[in-house]
Amino acid sequence: MLRACSVLLLLGALAALGGCATAGGNPDDPLEGYNRAMFKFNDGVDRAIIKPVASGYKAVMPEFARTGVTNFFSNLGDIWIGINNVLQGKPRAGASDFGRFAINTTVGIFGLFDVASNAGLDKHNEDFGQTLGRWGVGSGAYVVLPILGPSTVRDGFSLLVVDWHGDPLWYVGNIPTRNELVGTRLVDSRANLLDASRLAEEAALDRYSYLRSAYLQRRRSLIYDGNPPREPDASSDSSSGVQK
Repeated sequence: MLRACSVLLLLGALAALGGCATAGGNPDDPLEGYNRAMFKFNDGVDRAIIKPVASGYKAVMPEFARTGVTNFFSNLGDIWIGINNVLQGKPRAGASDFGRFAINTTVGIFGLFDVASNAGLDKHNEDFGQTLGRWGVGSGAYVVLPILGPSTVRDGFSLLVVDWHGDPLWYVGNIPTRNELVGTRLVDSRANLLDASRLAEEAALDRYSYLRSAYLQRRRSLIYDGNPPREPDASSDSSSGVQK
């Protein structure tokens, strides 16, 4: 249901782009009015529900147990990460990802222990949005999705239409079990970000702008595997080459 609503909002954002002027604003964020409203909504949900649950989870669960939960879900993601590395023309990295999954699922007891990293197989971070960016598809406008948070037109489309097919949790046949797993992953991910979000709250005068800039810079870095080229001049064609 959330995915369907997000898709509709993303399509609405695409339609709205035709009538949005960027003069005097951030050219990456022509939907800033909508985005700030959705950011405020997401922040309210986080403060009222998600953050308190994550804080309680972190307080109650021993650190070794939380590490095991994080490793378990991280291991499930290595299959899709490997596929995207192959699609990006990086077969060696893809083979490393598949090797990580095999080792951590067996020796690491269903991924609870990250044995592969100790064996020299580094963890990667890839998704279909990065694959499109790697092959020259522009990021499009910045968009804040309900609950899911910061994104762009390209990354939002990839997440909602393609990436979820690579998520093993959505193939769990028992719906209550699947929902419990998805909820646990959400809470665990939010618990891992508690310190970072606290820092952002304390350091940023405008948290919306701070998080927007951080998201766009991180995505650009991920697409270029941590070595992005210089940003193009404002006068250059922003649609050329790999985008953010």
